[in-house]
Amino acid sequence: MPCTLGTFGLWLLLILTVSLVAETRTLVTPSNGLRPKMSKDNDSAASTNSSLMDRQQRSFILPVEANTSLSKPVDTKAVLSCPPITQKAVLVTIRWEIILRDKPSCTRAYRRDTNETRTINCSDETISWDPRPDRNPALQIDPVAITHDGYYRCEVVTTHGHFYHGYHLTVLVPPEVTLFQLENGTIVCRAAAGKPAAQISWTPGGDCHTVEEPLGNDTVTVQSSCCWEDHRVSNVSCSVSHLTGNMSLSIERNSGVQSAVYVKTVYIILPVLIILVILGSICLWKIGVCRKCKLKKREANSVAEEDEMQPYASYTEKNNPLYDTVSQVKRSEVLQNEADGLCLHTSYITGI
Repeated sequence: MPCTLGTFGLWLLLILTVSLVAETRTLVTPSNGLRPKMSKDNDSAASTNSSLMDRQQRSFILPVEANTSLSKPVDTKAVLSCPPITQKAVLVTIRWEIILRDKPSCTRAYRRDTNETRTINCSDETISWDPRPDRNPALQIDPVAITHDGYYRCEVVTTHGHFYHGYHLTVLVPPEVTLFQLENGTIVCRAAAGKPAAQISWTPGGDCHTVEEPLGNDTVTVQSSCCWEDHRVSNVSCSVSHLTGNMSLSIERNSGVQSAVYVKTVYIILPVLIILVILGSICLWKIGVCRKCKLKKREANSVAEEDEMQPYASYTEKNNPLYDTVSQVKRSEVLQNEADGLCLHTSYITGI
């Protein structure tokens, strides 16, 4: 009997304990089993706080850095703009970082609270900034040169966060296009010192060979040579395509060769003719001089022979004045006789 009462007491104690635990859970946990019910005022306050927190988080989210590829022809003006600033945001600082090829980084910075501008390692005067960067933070390059190839990055710090914008600047150089014909009939189209390299095409197409020659200042010279076996092709065109613009030139196939041959003939024959005239004049002068020398030698020899055969007579004729007078008289008589004979002969012919 005592054992039965003890067992019954233990079971009763266990039932009471379980019932107490169930009541405690009912008091602590709400009836829906999810969360305790709140009043309408508390729920609206919580929603307001959460919306304010979301707005604050959105206003302080850093934007993704933007990069733009920009191409500008040489000797033009380039304007690089910073990210726009909202009206509610308050400007703190503006900073430009310029990274050029084979040069140290250049930095231009402006601080609004002290109205101070700083420049570090910037020596290129063609890259300018407005005296009041807070009003116009854009960077200007005037004129653009090949050396301005590089990366330009603007950083704007405001009360609403940091904003970035970068530019990959590429400078374009138009090529100098020429079209000419060689002596063998090959036509050459050349696009010299272009950046980037130009593209060359022919109309009509022929047997063409294109070569690129890089230069030291990042420019490239492209030369295309073409031949045509068809003799009916008289006019050909060369088209050059480039980012700065396209160009087309035409040429007659034979005109260039004929003019080249004509010029070559003139330049070769004219000097030869001049040389021949000079040589002929020299030869004639030498012949005349030789003839005079021979005549003088002959006269000298004849005089010497006469002197040897009649030494005394020659001496008398040369040194005796009386002999000279007699000889003159004899000569005058001979001339008079000849004149009389001529007159007689003339009278006989005329019948007088």
